[in-house]
Amino acid sequence: MTLPLLLVGISIISFMLLNFAPGDAAEITLMRQNGGVAPSQEAIQALRQDLGLNDALPIRYGRWVSNAVRGDLGESYRTGGSIAAELFHRLPATLLLAATALALAVAAGIPLGVMAAVKRGTWVDTGCRLMALVGAAVPSYVMAPALMLLFAVKLDWLPAIGYGSPQNLILPAIALSFGTMSQLMRLTRASLLEVLEQDYMRTARAKGMTENIVVWRHGLKNSLLPVVTVLGTSMGYLLGGAVIVETIFGWPGIGQFVVTGISQRDYPVVQGFVLYIAVIFLFVNLAVDVSYRWLDPRLHFDRQSS
Repeated sequence: MTLPLLLVGISIISFMLLNFAPGDAAEITLMRQNGGVAPSQEAIQALRQDLGLNDALPIRYGRWVSNAVRGDLGESYRTGGSIAAELFHRLPATLLLAATALALAVAAGIPLGVMAAVKRGTWVDTGCRLMALVGAAVPSYVMAPALMLLFAVKLDWLPAIGYGSPQNLILPAIALSFGTMSQLMRLTRASLLEVLEQDYMRTARAKGMTENIVVWRHGLKNSLLPVVTVLGTSMGYLLGGAVIVETIFGWPGIGQFVVTGISQRDYPVVQGFVLYIAVIFLFVNLAVDVSYRWLDPRLHFDRQSS
């Protein structure tokens, strides 16, 4: 019951926020069609009637939900095309970018966090903590233009915009992953420092195991539970942040489509996007919950005993 209730709650909040936002979707649509010329009130009211915007909010929400359950997210006010088809067409590019960014964050953040914990108090620890601080302080929409300016404009090593080759993926993935990488680094360091002080870690050393085996085989696995928890929430952050990063780098994912929909008050586009992201986010967190049993079998036994 939890997942359906969460989806309903998210859909209600997004629907209400959009409809209370300033601006009239019908007026904006007609101005765009007329080349910026203000439409008459009669034309605005006629379009509002055609789009169903004159109906009460509960009626409009109920109509949208009943269609969404059948997979029909409506048609875009701007293009007139199917929103579900457009999102489905653009979703693979967004998922590719978010998954690559998450892989980069894990590949860099966890090893650097382990190094910082093992080398606690040294220059390695200080450098890793400074990098984590910068990553937490600089948002992706600032990191993206900075990377573009350095590697695409100044050094001319990588393309600034585009899609279709691995080179086009590097800069947007790095820009999107930096904040998550810093978060994983800090969390891994803090969790591993706590684990390294446990009695079973001293027992492993007393048995003659090398420090690498003690840290990477015994210490890291037992410190990953909070890290995996953050990975689930990070996927939602990456999917949301991808909207801005995609727009900056010209990445043909959902981002550009949604940004245009927001600026044009294209309500069905934004509502469909929120629903898509919510479903993905909930299933990712469900997978994270399942992974707890592998990381800590005691959770499985406790649940059985209860």
